[in-house]
Amino acid sequence: MATSSSTFPTLDAWLTHLESAHPVGIDMGLTRVSQVRDALGLTFTCPVITVGGTNGKGSTCAIIETILVRAGYRVGCHTSPHLLDFNERARLNGVDATDDELLEHFEAVEQARISLAIPVSLTYFEFTTLAIMRLFATRELDAVILEVGLGGRLDAVNIIDTDCAIVTSIDIDHTEYLGDTREKIGFEKAGILRPDTPAICGDPSPPQSLIDHAKAIGADLWLVGRDFRYEAQGGNERQQWSYIGRTQRRSALAYPALRGANQLINTSAALAALESLRERIPVSAQDIRLGLANVELPGRFQVVPGKPQVILDVAHNPHAAAVLAQNLGNMGFFPYTYAVFGAMGDKDITGVVEHLKGEIDHWNVTALPTPRGASPEVLEGVLRDAGVNDSSDSSVTQFNTPADAFQDALKRASENDRILVFGSFHTVAGVMAYRKSQRH
Repeated sequence: MATSSSTFPTLDAWLTHLESAHPVGIDMGLTRVSQVRDALGLTFTCPVITVGGTNGKGSTCAIIETILVRAGYRVGCHTSPHLLDFNERARLNGVDATDDELLEHFEAVEQARISLAIPVSLTYFEFTTLAIMRLFATRELDAVILEVGLGGRLDAVNIIDTDCAIVTSIDIDHTEYLGDTREKIGFEKAGILRPDTPAICGDPSPPQSLIDHAKAIGADLWLVGRDFRYEAQGGNERQQWSYIGRTQRRSALAYPALRGANQLINTSAALAALESLRERIPVSAQDIRLGLANVELPGRFQVVPGKPQVILDVAHNPHAAAVLAQNLGNMGFFPYTYAVFGAMGDKDITGVVEHLKGEIDHWNVTALPTPRGASPEVLEGVLRDAGVNDSSDSSVTQFNTPADAFQDALKRASENDRILVFGSFHTVAGVMAYRKSQRH
């Protein structure tokens, strides 16, 4: 990985280099990345909120970020992966960082790395996370939000001691790295907790391993249902709801602008985190109202205006697929639902299909631009095994790219139908990039 600074004059060149600089894409452990952190002298003086979990991390980060920005705070937010541009991973006050803002910090990480007595190699995620953290550390921010990439205990984000940890949900995913049970995965997620520090758990039935770990290290554990909860007012959806915490109650709140049945629990965890940090970054009821009304997050049950109805969702594990199926069921009647579906080969594709086969009529399965992607043949095989047959009312068709699959769905769907684009981030990104090219 030895390089000289002048080799990479652009962000794209850096990213291309980093994709192949480390022998493996995912390399769990904090030793290497901690050495570079120390060489950089990387510390934060403002509150740091670390967000982990299987599903709901991105939504929770976006909710906290938007509330704090609306309250007038200077906020840095790191999320991953990105959909279209790397810069989505680093937001300053709600705006993606520019290439120029990022470049000097890539350079600084590289110089710190090669300054070590024995230079270490960093993965793409480790290197870019360090660069984004350094960008935030130099900006005199009031709050920093860090989304965990994978697991928690051994994730690069965990080199920073958090002031408030959030674990959104715990489900089976990334079993080859985190274990094959909720108890094992819960222990890995709990690795972001710290002693005498708020630990917000938004999972309604948390694994005992997380509760035990919080107790063992003396974290201040907030459990949904015990320490905080939400109450939806009667009547139809999109009315009002209330947050009830340990010491704060927020009444007559509007539903967050993010759609979907799971967003109240994500929002409740976000408000619990803000309640736990109220001495350092207080927010008013109006700040919360403005934040919830203005929060945006592409690809999370994102319903695109126009006909036929297009829905973008990065649901790629059974837990997320179950929520997606519920959200689709709540949308009302559509004669036919077409799906553009691509997934990573290491995901529980059968579990995903089981939840969604009742909501989808025509499946356009697609290859993805990554070696980890499941082939269209594999996806079709899973669907056939699940009982999806070809008729006038159902079908499975294979495509080479998400854009090809989407164009076919557009041709076949009537304006009263709907098209669901879901699965891997690569699936949604491919269709988003195609739609963007058509607009231009």
